Amino acid sequence: MGLQDKLLQDMNSALKSGNREVLETLRMIRAQIQNAAIERSGKLDEADIVGVLSKEAKKRKEAIEMYEKGGRDDLARKESHELKIISGYLPKTLTEDEIQVLVKEAIDQTDAGGLHDMGKVMGHIMPRVKGRADGRVIQEHVRKLLS
Repeated sequence: MGLQDKLLQDMNSALKSGNREVLETLRMIRAQIQNAAIERSGKLDEADIVGVLSKEAKKRKEAIEMYEKGGRDDLARKESHELKIISGYLPKTLTEDEIQVLVKEAIDQTDAGGLHDMGKVMGHIMPRVKGRADGRVIQEHVRKLLS
């Protein structure tokens, strides 16, 4: 069963059980997936859907941070709940050690010699970790190993 099917099935379950928070979040996710499909003029594959989910999760993390700084704990809790729901559909995130290994492999495969090759390494590794690691974390590891 694909992510689209799982989302639809979970949305129906939430509708039947009367769980409004989950239902609203799942509807929002499906709307974002639909918008991305329209934007790309076609059907999305699993990797594209994971990309949309990752983007939504990142938005929630940033919103939580902003709400906490602004003293809006009620909104931070709501965003946190949405993040928890979205995270349930994302693939398992990579650990620091796994990221380190992947970055070393990418550096070896691209024959990178310094920071000037950072773009080449990032271009090589990002498609492989899409949805499983934050780009900033990858960039930090690449920068550390190339310098």
